[in-house]
Amino acid sequence: MTPRDASDGNSSRWSDLDRPPLNAAALRRGLLREGGLWTEVEVVQRTGSTNSDLTARAAAGKAAEGAVLVAEEQTAARGRLDRQWTAPPRSGLFFSVLLAPAEIPPARWGWLPLLTGVAVATGLSRAAGVDTALKWPNDLLVTVGGEERKAGGILAERAGADGVVIGVGLNVTLRAHELPVPHAGSLALAGAVNTDRDPLLRGVLRSLEDWYGRWRAADGDPAACGLQETYAAGCATLGRRVRAELPGDRAVVGEAVAVDGDGRLVLATEDGVQEPVGAGDIVHLRPA
Repeated sequence: MTPRDASDGNSSRWSDLDRPPLNAAALRRGLLREGGLWTEVEVVQRTGSTNSDLTARAAAGKAAEGAVLVAEEQTAARGRLDRQWTAPPRSGLFFSVLLAPAEIPPARWGWLPLLTGVAVATGLSRAAGVDTALKWPNDLLVTVGGEERKAGGILAERAGADGVVIGVGLNVTLRAHELPVPHAGSLALAGAVNTDRDPLLRGVLRSLEDWYGRWRAADGDPAACGLQETYAAGCATLGRRVRAELPGDRAVVGEAVAVDGDGRLVLATEDGVQEPVGAGDIVHLRPA
């Protein structure tokens, strides 16, 4: 009997042979180990948002640090500023993890989305053979036809007093005609040598476990664990002229010159002022 996708009673999980379902049992065998970070891996066929689901579970005491929730399809996925994220079923990696760095000063928790970006880029370089650049603060960029395209994003949300849920959405096999906007991309369109989502997810989560462990061992100090330097090396925003669209309908234009110790983007403005940006929408501007 052919297994059916819970999201659509008339659609087989194998209806698109280029997009086989994730193997939850194999993922657990590859990721769950004694003394490791990951404690639970669950794959669901369809949900609104893995971030919302895992945050609710954490608040109810039904999820512990190291829980991983993966969806084959999300119907109400969110990016920063409540932007909607849409993609066909099984076309990408859509997952959230629960972290609880209670011993780390909360002032350093702002590095977690940037740490996740470094981990995803590192994992994809090894598992997919594709270079992934980071757009501050949370976008994952690939190159398609010589042009930078957004292939993924990261969203971090507080979960209770000492938890953080981090969600990752990554386009893997999205085809050109399926792109939600012209400037979107996917690993397949970027020429990835591997688009098998099982090893990609294992590679990303192992990389995240490694970087999170380094960061915690350094008491959250991004310089001491090498995170600040590694992020800067992979950040496509640095060295470019950008416009930071800030809360309160304010905008700042300048050259992105650094990511400081608090994870803020530092802009050198035309007035000769270096202004750190902790939250905002960054637009890469074309050279004048």
